[in-house]
Amino acid sequence: MSRDKRKREKPVSTGSIAFRIGLRSGFNLLLLFIVLDMVLFCVMVLPGIAETTGHMEITIENPEALRMLLKEWKVDVLLRAEGLLVVLWVLLETLSVRSKLRPLQEFADAALKLSEIDGEAEQRYQKLESAIDSLSPSEDDQKLATGDAELAGLETAVNKLMARMRDSYRQQARFVSDASHELRTPIAVIRGYADMLDRWGKTDEKILDESIQAIKSESESMQHLVEQLLFLARGDSGRTPLNVTDFDMSDMMKEVWEESVMIDGSHSYTFENGGEIPARGDVSLIKQAARILIENASKYTPEGGEIKLRSLVTDGHPSFSVQDSGIGISESDIPHIFDRFYRADDSRSKQTGGSGLGLAIAKWIVERHGGRFEVISRKDIGTRITVILP
Repeated sequence: MSRDKRKREKPVSTGSIAFRIGLRSGFNLLLLFIVLDMVLFCVMVLPGIAETTGHMEITIENPEALRMLLKEWKVDVLLRAEGLLVVLWVLLETLSVRSKLRPLQEFADAALKLSEIDGEAEQRYQKLESAIDSLSPSEDDQKLATGDAELAGLETAVNKLMARMRDSYRQQARFVSDASHELRTPIAVIRGYADMLDRWGKTDEKILDESIQAIKSESESMQHLVEQLLFLARGDSGRTPLNVTDFDMSDMMKEVWEESVMIDGSHSYTFENGGEIPARGDVSLIKQAARILIENASKYTPEGGEIKLRSLVTDGHPSFSVQDSGIGISESDIPHIFDRFYRADDSRSKQTGGSGLGLAIAKWIVERHGGRFEVISRKDIGTRITVILP
């Protein structure tokens, strides 16, 4: 490539790359809205039809009734709001990615200036351009490497930038994939019962009652799952602020213990008070993490079994622990129990159910406070999880 031709070339633009990534992100959000709209239609509109008419008389031959019902539920307002959110999301994501790519654009602009220099600098520019052109954003193991020692700092900066972009994309793709997977089963159940209502629910009250109860149950499970997903999504994007205050760890655990005794009568709860233990953090979030650990312990503890709660000081740090007398966790599973959507062996999954997000939320809360976990478990004896705050 001649020097005169290189001068006529425009600098590498990252705007189109950022826009494509923003469009992909907006498409993922649109898919999630479509799934949620299907759920809302099954959970709210179909029961509304049954309650209003007593049976399903809305057909293709009578579309006006359906339009009136959708207008009553303000579906048009919801769709416009969702469309606006998708557009805003694309714009914000494009701006965010573009800001992340700004250093790369600056690198490209600076590299373009090298084209005006003859000799060794011109060769260095060609080598850098070729290395950047060969990069693929989708290949995790691919890094910028020119073999030029003077460009080592530039290579490190570009590789770190690419690593952050790939990690962000993986998190987003995993979120959409996991959410779609977890929502698939309850959506199928709701759809099945909706078909039953359509076929036999008009005349059979037993099928009508059974279908309504099943749809309510599945919709509650989906609502809980969506709330968990949104909590983690807000946390990943830094939109969950901490309301940090001073509090007493023992007082907090005593409140959680009293709640557990009142709510769960099928297990025996004990509380070992460690005395006054000053702590600092968002007490509501830390209490939420404790409740998640207690709920998890109750799932794996047989009816009538004991669950021990403690407030204590570990290596000079405020701490609390939850210990069950359940089936325990295998040693190979312990490193993964806080992973999102992770479930241990099939017997545990079938026995307890759940989405596999509770412990992931507890992990986010504790790590957001700079804390850590200690897990001790023995098969068929029980598990003790200790939370240690800084």
